[in-house]
Amino acid sequence: MKKIISYALVILLLASCSSVPLTGRKQLLLVSDSEVLQASALSYTEYMSTAVISKNITDTKKVETVGKKIAAAVEKYLKDNGMESEIANFAWSYSLVKDTTANAFCMPGGKVVFYEGIIPYCQTEAGIAVVMGHEIAHVVAKHGNERMSQQMLVETGSQIAGAAVSSKTAVTQQLVQTVYGLGTQVGVLLPYSRKHEYEADHLGLIFMAMAGYNPAEAVTFWERMSVGKGASTDFLSTHPSDAKRIAALKTLLPEAQKYYTK
Repeated sequence: MKKIISYALVILLLASCSSVPLTGRKQLLLVSDSEVLQASALSYTEYMSTAVISKNITDTKKVETVGKKIAAAVEKYLKDNGMESEIANFAWSYSLVKDTTANAFCMPGGKVVFYEGIIPYCQTEAGIAVVMGHEIAHVVAKHGNERMSQQMLVETGSQIAGAAVSSKTAVTQQLVQTVYGLGTQVGVLLPYSRKHEYEADHLGLIFMAMAGYNPAEAVTFWERMSVGKGASTDFLSTHPSDAKRIAALKTLLPEAQKYYTK
C-alpha cells in the first residue's frame, strides 16, 4: 500500500512540474489554475468589500495607466513565447485604497491593489512601475500557487493531503486564505520566500522595461524605501534586506536594459 501511495505521489509530482517564464526555474504546482483563480477571486472580493477606495483621482489614474502598460507588455511576452493560453487567466483591474501603509499586492487573475502609503515612495510613474512590475511578476511566476503547493506537501501526512486528492476546492480556498490572508488583514499574510522575492524583482525589472520604463529606477525606489523604514512599511517587512536587494538589482540591470526602449 505504501508503495502504491509513493508511486502515485511521484506521478503527481512529475505531472505538476512547470517552469517560470524568463528565469526557467522549475517549480511544483499541485493546484490547478482554475481553482486558484476561483478561490483568490473570493478572497479579493471579501477584501475589497471592506477596503476604502482612494479619492485621489490623479494617483489612481497613474496606477491604472502604469498597470495597463505593464499588463500589455506581459501579455505580449506570453503571446510571443508560446504561452498565449496563460493570458486567459487574467482579468486585470487596478485599485488605489485609502491606507497609509506602504504596500501593494496583485492577486492571481491580475487584481492589483496599491495603498496610498506607497505612492510617496514611488514619486513618479516609473516608481509605480517598479512596484507594479514586481507584484505582477509574482502572479506571472505563479508564486502563490507554488506556496500553496509547498503547504500541501508540508501537510502531506494530514487530512488536508487526503482532501487534496479527492476534492481540492475546499482545500484550495483554505490555502488561499492562509497564503494571501486577505479580508481584514493587510495584503499578503505570509511572506513569499526570498527566492520568490528575488525572482519577482528579476521579472519585474524586465516587465517594466518592456513597458517603456527605465529599470534603473528600481534602485532609486528601493533607496527611498530604505530611508523610510521608520514608517509603516509592510512592503519592506516581507522582503530581503535593502543592501542585498539593491546589489542584486544592479547585477540584473544589464539584462533588463536590453528590453528597454524609450
